[in-house]
Amino acid sequence: MTALTLSTAAATGLRADAIVVGVVKGDKGPVVAHGAEAVDKAYDGKLGSVLETLGASGGEGEVTKLPAPSGLKAPLVLAVGLGGEPEKDGAYDSEALRRAAGVAARALAGSKKAAFALPVDDAEDVGVIAEGALLGAYSFDTYKEVSDDKGTPKNGRAPLAEVAILGGKPRDKEYKAAIERALAVAEELNRARDLINTPPNDLNPESFAAVAQAAAKEHGIKVQVLDEKALEKGGYGGILGVGAGSASGPRLVKLSYKSAKAGKNAKHLAFVGKGITYDSGGISLKPAGHNETMKCDMAGAAAVFAAVVAAARLGLEVNVTGWLALAENMPSGSATRPGDVLRMYSGKTVEVLNTDAEGRLVLADAIAKASEETPDAIVDVATLTGAMMLALGARTFGIMANDDAFRGSIHEAAEEVGEPAWPMPLPADLRKGMDSSTADIANMGERMGGGLVAGLFLQEFVGEGITWAHLDIAGPAFNESAPFGYTPKGGTGSAVRTLVRLAERTAAGDLG
Repeated sequence: MTALTLSTAAATGLRADAIVVGVVKGDKGPVVAHGAEAVDKAYDGKLGSVLETLGASGGEGEVTKLPAPSGLKAPLVLAVGLGGEPEKDGAYDSEALRRAAGVAARALAGSKKAAFALPVDDAEDVGVIAEGALLGAYSFDTYKEVSDDKGTPKNGRAPLAEVAILGGKPRDKEYKAAIERALAVAEELNRARDLINTPPNDLNPESFAAVAQAAAKEHGIKVQVLDEKALEKGGYGGILGVGAGSASGPRLVKLSYKSAKAGKNAKHLAFVGKGITYDSGGISLKPAGHNETMKCDMAGAAAVFAAVVAAARLGLEVNVTGWLALAENMPSGSATRPGDVLRMYSGKTVEVLNTDAEGRLVLADAIAKASEETPDAIVDVATLTGAMMLALGARTFGIMANDDAFRGSIHEAAEEVGEPAWPMPLPADLRKGMDSSTADIANMGERMGGGLVAGLFLQEFVGEGITWAHLDIAGPAFNESAPFGYTPKGGTGSAVRTLVRLAERTAAGDLG
């Protein structure tokens, strides 16, 4: 993991491999953002003109490298675009800073140390820059041949080793807290990315559960793992039905973080994650070209796992329970067939019309179980439907809920941390499409509005009177295109930061 430090040193006097400065689009060309005044002075106040000569505009995500003048101890200056001008009060958008830091960290892979002279007005700015740098520096190299004993990829570059954020106050409590929060959230989010990127021959329900158990032990989180026998004894027909075709048995993992400070009146959040460690579609086999990235179908469970551990590391004054519904969906002689009827944990029966609509089955069991503890709210997270990708694209997740205020609160939390999300409805008229002449409900309904149909299915298993929301992260969970901002190619860790912020808001008394 990239190391973080706060520094009060001047950019001109700090020894580093590179100095990172921000640039914005001005009316007459690129303008150097505040925080880099000393660097601009070293260029005789002409850094903006030099950048313009090199073709820079200050557009968001734009990177320009140029040799440092003699007045700097670093040999390289890296200018990263922030986009438009700052707000009227002179502050820069938090997400623009986060993305710029991520772009810079990725561009400086292979370097030992970089000084970030980006705009810093307060501790919040330090936090978002730190978070962006840590997320942008991420690299998944576990399966690559290494060239040295430090694990450097033979055909690649090691992540940026150290980030020094200039303009910070190393002894200030707020600044220290901002750095600590960024470390906790980014480290756990990057662990989620690692899990998502791990190939399914190495990550199955049992090994995922083992990772969760180890992390729980390290951070004082209570953990319980239900194996096949316990699931069968408990009547978890959805999870067992999905995992029936695999040689790797399913698991239901419960992670319980209880705040030591909040006391008896602490709010309780339950997070439920879809954890299909590989999704072939089962008997309803996916067509060619749709299987290669299905190792990412456990991204919801990874997000829940990371959020619970982050909450524990931050000592948030709220109780958080994570439920990881883990199974591998494979075709075999023992697999669930289209037309089979499963008796779920809640007692409700489900006619399985399509075995590739399996995520809602494992979630339904976990949601029903989570409801027994009557938490203040349940949030499930899942790479659930291609329909949501058609509706919102590859970077935005959908939010459905049985309470408008709670849905709005989650949307606000997502916006605060820079995760694109959009509120979606749960139209009652779509429920009729899941009527079954054989069972209580079918796992498929109308094709049009399929993402909303899936949400309506899950709502059937929420305990009476419990506030609930569903996050469909099918689009942003796995990035198949080029890296952007602080988002790498592959697993992204989508929804981790939204869940953590929701927990923070709840601890502060704002559940929505």
